[in-house]
Amino acid sequence: MTTSIFSAPDSEFPAVDWRSLGHRYYPLNLYLKQRFGGRVQKISLDGGFTCPNVDGTVAKGGCVFCDNRSFSPSRRVRRDAIASQIQRGIDGLRRRYDTEKFLAYFQPATNTYGPLDKLRTLWETALEDERVVGLVIGTRPDCVPDDVLELVDEFAEHKYVSLELGVQTVHDASLEWMNRGHGHAAAVEAMQRVTGRKFEISLHIMLGLPGESHEMMMATADQVAAWQPAAVKIHNLYAVERTELADQVRSGEVTLMELDEYIEVLADFLERLPPDMVIERISGDAPPSNLVAPQWCLNKGTIKQRLVNVMEARNTFQGSAYQHPSPAT
Repeated sequence: MTTSIFSAPDSEFPAVDWRSLGHRYYPLNLYLKQRFGGRVQKISLDGGFTCPNVDGTVAKGGCVFCDNRSFSPSRRVRRDAIASQIQRGIDGLRRRYDTEKFLAYFQPATNTYGPLDKLRTLWETALEDERVVGLVIGTRPDCVPDDVLELVDEFAEHKYVSLELGVQTVHDASLEWMNRGHGHAAAVEAMQRVTGRKFEISLHIMLGLPGESHEMMMATADQVAAWQPAAVKIHNLYAVERTELADQVRSGEVTLMELDEYIEVLADFLERLPPDMVIERISGDAPPSNLVAPQWCLNKGTIKQRLVNVMEARNTFQGSAYQHPSPAT
């Protein structure tokens, strides 16, 4: 007997047959519409956090691709209160989109890297606005101790919560190059401890890291597929001003992917993922004034259409090359 690739996961929200709706992969907007009954937009919030590889706990200087000045405490002393940030975010998004439902996305820096009372206060404040239907919390695999996970679970009892882990790659050499401050083992350990929790897990992955071959990037895809997170956010490596990576790109030390190469790798990556895994993003970008390279990542519509064209030419979909784990014997 053949099992449909769209078999519902063990969840209150079964996977959508997105192929019948004309998609080549399972997009986040479709999942959120199904879950919340309409369009949902993320509001990016600055909780005033830093990172352990910025403050010297595990490394100094931060990741090579990050503008680390944006994580300095001096910048954050006078940040808007969370409630004010939410209202400003809602006002801006409502002018662009027809929605009254929002997710509070704690995005900059490492948003579990702080005392529990601070985390609780920030998350409770964000959820006081009835238009905020859930939380998205961006963090690192080495910054999710059990007491933090238990607090996240507590919030997930009553609201939608997604914990976004910046795994980036499964290769230690790449993590060392980016000055990440942890190795792949930290991601393995974190994924073991989040299994069975009440919140969803989303993994952030970067493609096009220096020295990574196609085979190495596919190894990352296969590990993501084996971990079975609810969602994955895929970015191309790109350089912004005031970063070590920008200097490396300008000097020729690092060469970033061209669009055609990225699209081929991205299609290969998606084909290896389970078909019920939500794809949150397929590329990364930055404000034009801050972007060094590649310029093509500013054209999201072009990237999406090129990806669709390639997958249509191949006659493939997300999951086409996915190897489902064999049942335990």
